[in-house]
Amino acid sequence: MSDSSPLPPVRLHPEAELARDALSTPLLARAARLARWAGEDTRVDAGGGLVEEQLPAAAAHLGLTGDEAAASASEAWRVAVDTGLVEIVDEEEGTVVTGEDLALLSGSPQDVLGVWMTALETALADASVPDLDDLVDAMDDGGEIDFASLDWDPQAEQEFLDGVLGNLYLLTVSEDGPGDGPVPLPALAASMIVPSDMGEPTNDVLEQVSDAMMRLDDQFRVLEPVGIVEYQPVDEALMADTDEEPAAVVDETDVSRYGMVRLTPLGLYGLRSRLLEAGLTAPAVGDLADKGADTLLDETSTFPPSAAQAETEQWLDRREPLAAARELLTAARGSDAGAPLRRLRCQQALSLVGAVAEPALREVLDDAELGGLARVWLTERGFGDVPPPSQDMVFWLTVDTIAAQLAAEGNSEELQALVEGLAQQHGGFFAAAWRVDHPATADVLEAMGRLHPDKRVAKEARKAAFKARSQQGG
Repeated sequence: MSDSSPLPPVRLHPEAELARDALSTPLLARAARLARWAGEDTRVDAGGGLVEEQLPAAAAHLGLTGDEAAASASEAWRVAVDTGLVEIVDEEEGTVVTGEDLALLSGSPQDVLGVWMTALETALADASVPDLDDLVDAMDDGGEIDFASLDWDPQAEQEFLDGVLGNLYLLTVSEDGPGDGPVPLPALAASMIVPSDMGEPTNDVLEQVSDAMMRLDDQFRVLEPVGIVEYQPVDEALMADTDEEPAAVVDETDVSRYGMVRLTPLGLYGLRSRLLEAGLTAPAVGDLADKGADTLLDETSTFPPSAAQAETEQWLDRREPLAAARELLTAARGSDAGAPLRRLRCQQALSLVGAVAEPALREVLDDAELGGLARVWLTERGFGDVPPPSQDMVFWLTVDTIAAQLAAEGNSEELQALVEGLAQQHGGFFAAAWRVDHPATADVLEAMGRLHPDKRVAKEARKAAFKARSQQGG
């Protein structure tokens, strides 16, 4: 994932709601309960973990039973120590006291989320560690772990998990992604293994994907209690020996049997925070609500349509409509390369403003850059006494609109349809268009030459582009 291009904006839940979610996550809730349970008789070992003989009492306090009760209690205790909910007073004696940070769980949403983020880092570190049995088997006579025999590179494992979570975040926030829906584990594993330009995966690649799925199955089981994901594990029947009789008839086409994972609202918040710390541009809807119209139009130019609308709606909610319309129109002016797309975003923003914006649009009817936009807005809303545009204004607005579409979508099917329609409706379009006094005229005509399927029309567009470039001295 590049750290230069911005990610699609994420829609975050309110911090108060996220804080409530954080407090109810099993891992943090258990850590807080153990912090309040700890007393003068509580003892920890040299690593800060609860001594083994006290684990049953800790598990019982948490209401945990079964084979994993002690391990779950130990994990919750580590989180309590790592987050400062418990502090070690004397390492030699192994005594502890309630940590000052325990009070943060009764503080502001930001305080709670800060503690949860620390718990998340502990969980992520745990998820990157091999199975305990594998660690024991890899210990040498001196008690040191032989990492070579484990075939485990801690840094590579952490980078792999970070990459998977980054891809899951990107899938979740993308316009054409699953949104709130789950992502199949095979697809997530394949996103890390299969090259984007590979057609049919080889058997070796498929085996790597399968291995990655099993790693992720273990990791997501570890991460679910901290609240970052909701996870449906891989069906254990898929991992049974092929010689064994299946317990029941299973549907081989049911992709959910191979694991399904979904980022929670809390997970989106946590991963975005980590991406920002790593230096990536990870916007959130609402970030621009207190910025100027120029910043709004510039930065939403890279947003998907629905996110751009949501951001603009929040921006407008904080402003008086007529004043907002005037600010948007002022920001839309310009002859730089980004100006056409700013005007398109301005037009889209003004579509969200009611009839009260009419005076602002009438004020720019004679403006060379905004007059066409204003006429469209007023006419679409049924206002009368709208002066007809001159032919020069019509052509200028056409060039500006295509330039904006090129910047927003590239050579899309919609733009190709627009280009074909223009050439068909206006027989002398190219003879007049090359004379349009717009900085993007030559580029637009060249694009029309690329996009039009009729070779004769495309050639006519390229000739017009050459004339426009010569006229502009290019």
